[in-house]
Amino acid sequence: MNTRNTLIGTLYNAVVATAVVALLPVAAMAQDGALPEKIKAAKALVVGIEATYPPMAYKDPKTNQRVGVNVDLVESIAKELGVSVKWEEMSFEQLMTSLTTGRIDMIGTAISDLPPRREKLTFVDYLVTGAQPFTTVAKQDAIKSEIDLCGKTVGAPRTTNYFPVAQAWSEKNCVAAGKPAATINGTAGATATRLDLKQGRLDAAVLGPEYVAYLMADEPNTYALAGEPLIKTLFGFAFDKKDTALRDAVATALRATIKNGSYQQALQKFGLERQAVTEVTIDAGN
Repeated sequence: MNTRNTLIGTLYNAVVATAVVALLPVAAMAQDGALPEKIKAAKALVVGIEATYPPMAYKDPKTNQRVGVNVDLVESIAKELGVSVKWEEMSFEQLMTSLTTGRIDMIGTAISDLPPRREKLTFVDYLVTGAQPFTTVAKQDAIKSEIDLCGKTVGAPRTTNYFPVAQAWSEKNCVAAGKPAATINGTAGATATRLDLKQGRLDAAVLGPEYVAYLMADEPNTYALAGEPLIKTLFGFAFDKKDTALRDAVATALRATIKNGSYQQALQKFGLERQAVTEVTIDAGN
């Protein structure tokens, strides 16, 4: 727990110090009239989610029920909006296409708010995150900091931003410095990354600090941090770029959950309270 809090606390402080804040004007509490007509008519919010990324969204192995920080937050937001949630489970690769084609109303999966994604999407930012390198305890003597990744085989999910971030980091910090490049292997997802690392196919891996903290708590004395995050950014609930009405209604509802304490309760439940945002922002990730 101490290691997890230290990791998340360091990341939180760094992001808060450097993030560009793009605040919406403070609005009244969420009202039914603020919702788009199709949401009001359906009385439900169709939310796409990939339930394979603990502690954000995953299946409880004991019950096979969908649980996680994002699950609790979206349910709390929907309550403020006065609608129910209709979950649509899908792969990460399907989420953005499903959103832009109208199959879903919003993405409730943990997805980083990044400038390239804002060409088609717009985000309500709700959690501090980043790209955290880590290794196994067996290899921690050889990989003590992020610079030790040079010349090593490093895994990152190929469908996430961690993959290009790790590649760009290697070019800037290894190749440009005259050191051997890190070999960045694209994996099939966070679970596959974890397995490849444990089975020795990778020297290190790059995932979100929330997942690394979950792994370290789930399997004590198995994993070790490999230095500081390669980047720092924000998670956001994603919407089609043209759907600003729903985005703004969700932002207002999220503010209400912060005010009534359900936001903090969801984070504390999964040990991520140090990754909390203090203000709701729009498209503020970097």
